[in-house]
Amino acid sequence: MNDTPHARDIIFGAQQDRILARLRDLDPDLAHDIQSYAYDTVYDRPGLDLKTKELIACALLVSLGSPPELRTHLRGALNAGATEAEVRGALLMCAPYLGFPRVVAAFELLRQHLESAKKTGPTQEAGLASEV
Repeated sequence: MNDTPHARDIIFGAQQDRILARLRDLDPDLAHDIQSYAYDTVYDRPGLDLKTKELIACALLVSLGSPPELRTHLRGALNAGATEAEVRGALLMCAPYLGFPRVVAAFELLRQHLESAKKTGPTQEAGLASEV
C-alpha cells in the first residue's frame, strides 16, 4: 500500500473535506473529474516538484482571473514549501504579461491569506470561506 500523500492532501491541507464537499455540491461528476484527473493524475505526475506546480498554478489562475481557485492555490503553494518571497515572485512575473490590475488583485488575496494565517497561528491553516 502506498502511504505517499496525494498532492491534494498537501495543497488543500485541513480544508480538503470542505473543498471536496463544495465541489460535490456543485456537481458530483465535476468533483470526481477534478479530484481524479487534476489532482490524482496531473498533480501526482513526476517531473516537477509540487511547489513548482503550485507556483505555476498561481500564475495561471491570475491569468484566468479566478480568485476563489487562486486563494486555494496560494495556500497550496505555501503548504507545498514555497516561501512568501517565492509566491510574491511568481505573482510579480504575471505583471508584464497580464497587467497590473490582475496582479494587484492577486496580491490582495495573498495579503488576506497571510493576515488570516497570522491571526490563526502557525499550527492552524487560515481558511477563506469563498475559496474552492
